[in-house]
Amino acid sequence: MKYEDFMQSVASDDAPGAGLSEELRSLWYAAKGAWDAAHEVAQEIHSPGGSWIHAHLHRQEGDLGNAGYWYNRAGQAICAESLDLERASLIRHFLDR
Repeated sequence: MKYEDFMQSVASDDAPGAGLSEELRSLWYAAKGAWDAAHEVAQEIHSPGGSWIHAHLHRQEGDLGNAGYWYNRAGQAICAESLDLERASLIRHFLDR
């Protein structure tokens, strides 16, 4: 799947596609503006990638202390980009895996 296809799904579909990884499901909900659903999925991803998404979500929420904890767990620097750019980077990262 390409980034453009993913974002088209966000714009037009009511739910993420069945073939998406848990990481991409969480990011799909985040891009859709469904923070609670995105967070619920992210909480069940027990990997550095899941921690990175979790960090992004807490940054979006405005809880920078909690976001910092999750960036550290993910082995990532705290992001200084806009939330939209970081989310696009995350989506592209997980689409390329």
